[in-house]
Amino acid sequence: MGQVADGSGGRCCVNEGRCHWGETYIFGLARLGLRAVYLTAGAAGMYCGSCMHDNALAKAMRGIGVDCVLQPIYTPIRTDDKSIANHQMFFGGIHIYLLQQFPWLKYLPRPLRRWLDWEPLIRFATRKSAAYDAKQLGELSISMLQGLGGRQADEVDRLSHWLSDQMKPDAIIFTNLLIGGCLPELSRLIPNAQRVVLLQGDDIFLDHLPETEREMAVQLCRSLVPWVDRFVTHSHFYAAKMAALLCIPSERIQVTPLSVDLHPFQAIDHHQLAHGLEKESGEFRLGYFARIAPEKGLHHLVNAFISLANQPEHVNLTLHVAGWLGEHQHDYFEGLRRLINEAGLEERFVYHGSPDLNQKIQLLASYDVTCVPTDYEDPKGLFVLESLAAGTPVILPRHGAFPELIESTSGGILFAPGELGELIDAIVSFKSNESLQNSLAHQGRSAVLEKHSIQQCASAMKFICFADRIPDQAS
Repeated sequence: MGQVADGSGGRCCVNEGRCHWGETYIFGLARLGLRAVYLTAGAAGMYCGSCMHDNALAKAMRGIGVDCVLQPIYTPIRTDDKSIANHQMFFGGIHIYLLQQFPWLKYLPRPLRRWLDWEPLIRFATRKSAAYDAKQLGELSISMLQGLGGRQADEVDRLSHWLSDQMKPDAIIFTNLLIGGCLPELSRLIPNAQRVVLLQGDDIFLDHLPETEREMAVQLCRSLVPWVDRFVTHSHFYAAKMAALLCIPSERIQVTPLSVDLHPFQAIDHHQLAHGLEKESGEFRLGYFARIAPEKGLHHLVNAFISLANQPEHVNLTLHVAGWLGEHQHDYFEGLRRLINEAGLEERFVYHGSPDLNQKIQLLASYDVTCVPTDYEDPKGLFVLESLAAGTPVILPRHGAFPELIESTSGGILFAPGELGELIDAIVSFKSNESLQNSLAHQGRSAVLEKHSIQQCASAMKFICFADRIPDQAS
């Protein structure tokens, strides 16, 4: 660890990082005054994997000498760890919605509209999720992507000048391209700032729009590609998918390993973690940890559980579920609960709500295996790393980023997406083979600790953002 000046008259510590994910360097970047502004999109009152990863990455970048400001867009972010996000709000969700519906509001002086971006008001208005009108959402998305040509032009101007006049960043990181309508203006105002865009689910959002609005939004996203210096994804699968969708040259996309903050998982061993969630003698705990929604595939896991649980050899099988449940998914979830009750298995099913970080780690460690059998092709799969870090192997569908995660960690089993029989066979293989379970758990946890720490991701992102500003080692 080296000690360098932080540019403010004090001292700060800069850890060794890894350049190109292998070459060790100690550049003392803090004395160069490198600043990044990280634009993260809040997800209303929902726990959001991208928000949590953005928060952890920004925090880790600070830890290796980058002055990184995490700036929310739309709504405050909700994380299961302490948020470091700025309290100022741009493109406040209420504000941009009203500008979309009532364009004349832009003629009101800004001070009269600022209260719409008041954080407590936004939190109150978005405390409960609700179903959305896909067409209205599509029209709003198109307007946002149009930047200065859209109905939120005043907010584009406000953010752009805040960045150029006050923050003066060396790099601007966008959590996705859908918030990138300001890219052309930023290129004009701050031409030397590196513009980096993460791709971590943009296509999923686009696919929920009506076809006409989706096509327009895709075309607008493609028009923004030339204004981006570098795109970043966490899987080769998603790099190829988004390159094809948005016509991104492959050389402009950098794949960095998905990562997780390992410190909370390293603080205590697996047996101690599980102590707070004691199991019945001989119980085999099948676990799910993700947002409760049809696309996440909980119904597949429920069907597999019901198929197995009443068989004499599986009377010790239980199903434990945790994850954020929005109001518009209550009917879906209650339908699954009815199926379980009708099968006479209500005493062997537990829903744990949406736990905080410590509760999540304890819960994951108490599972014998974690399974989130998604119907869609997940571009990340943060829960996979969290489960493995807690010492619990995984069962995953063979699509999206999951095959790459299993190849990297050797911490689980893949099955054909949507094939109930294969999912059941995978559960039985774990349940009947404790040696396999222990082996994959050990391999998975070791690999995550070695290759998927948030510090490694932060070092990679720092190099992507500031490669042209890093002094030669010999100088």
